[in-house]
Amino acid sequence: MNDILIQNTTAFFEKSFGSKPEKVVLSPGRINIIGEHIDYNDGFVLPAAIDKVICFAFEKNNSKKSKIFAIDLNEDFEIDLTEEVKLSDTVWTNYIRGVIKQLQDKGFIFEGFNCVFSSNIPVGSGLSSSAALECGMIFGIKQLFDLKIGKVDIALLGQKAEHWVGINCGIMDQFSSVHGIENKVIKLDCNTLDFEYHNADFKDYALILFDSNVKHSLFTSEYNTRRIECEQGLAVIKESFPEVKSFRDCSEEQLLSIQDKMNPTVFKRVHFVVKEINRVIRACEALDNGDIELLGQLLFETHYGLSQEYEVSCAELDMLVDTAKADKNIIGSRVMGGGFGGCTINLIKKGHENEVKRKFSNLYLDTFGIELKFYDVKVSNGTTLL
Repeated sequence: MNDILIQNTTAFFEKSFGSKPEKVVLSPGRINIIGEHIDYNDGFVLPAAIDKVICFAFEKNNSKKSKIFAIDLNEDFEIDLTEEVKLSDTVWTNYIRGVIKQLQDKGFIFEGFNCVFSSNIPVGSGLSSSAALECGMIFGIKQLFDLKIGKVDIALLGQKAEHWVGINCGIMDQFSSVHGIENKVIKLDCNTLDFEYHNADFKDYALILFDSNVKHSLFTSEYNTRRIECEQGLAVIKESFPEVKSFRDCSEEQLLSIQDKMNPTVFKRVHFVVKEINRVIRACEALDNGDIELLGQLLFETHYGLSQEYEVSCAELDMLVDTAKADKNIIGSRVMGGGFGGCTINLIKKGHENEVKRKFSNLYLDTFGIELKFYDVKVSNGTTLL
């Protein structure tokens, strides 16, 4: 699949600039196996790079201007590297402008370049195409001009570029896009950036995303509310247990013992957080032991928590997961991402993928009048030079 993308991108480059690219870069999207809404609650996440990528082709152009083509949008823009970088009304260009600004602000010296890029990451599906764009662009400029930038710094620069655009994202997306290794997931501490790899051999099961094709507008306001509720809950926990510094220090037993001291809604939020931190640890053990059935069970448990305790699901996602739970060919399913729409991540018995897709597609269309999309994904390498 990526071979065709690479061929088309490099052919477009040659047609546009009359020369072969000096550097070709692949930068992947990401999934998160488990650990949702835990990055800002001092827990761990378990992301992985996937085999859906943006392909970039680069060359130096011996000028002070850079010209960038977005093949899929059939649009291009030029930026003068000697002028102050400002936001544009053309939103997609701001991610690249942001990258250039962050590199310049950090004192990196580079000159004009030509670039074209094309993607097979579904936009708006929660697979972090923006992080792939930022990290791929930084990596390409680094390679082209031999800049000394480590992997962690690529991720941090990408995150800062996205903040400049106006999206206050965490570090998980950029970090996993850069640090991915084929058949490995990353257990990441989003506070310290300490990380370790764990096996991602799903054995007899395929990893398939079901795209609900819905995005409810509640997300931003509810996200902010959840953060406040978790802060309130942690304050109550610390009053009773001064030794608890963060949610990762708190056991479920401790939390249950002070349930009556907490607002019922706040209790539900923090109960999910404490259990989810534990589920991430258990998921790592399950993967290392090859116990994919246990991993699937943990996915179902996470969805229940996100739906009933954290309350960030919606009717469409709940229907997909409830149907999955009743299907003997699916051993795990949950909403992936912030919630209120987007994708579910599913572990489906190999050999039954098409049967499952047909069933869910028909049922979802009958129930909601919406087309369900499917993305088969494999855990793959992070941003890389061809």
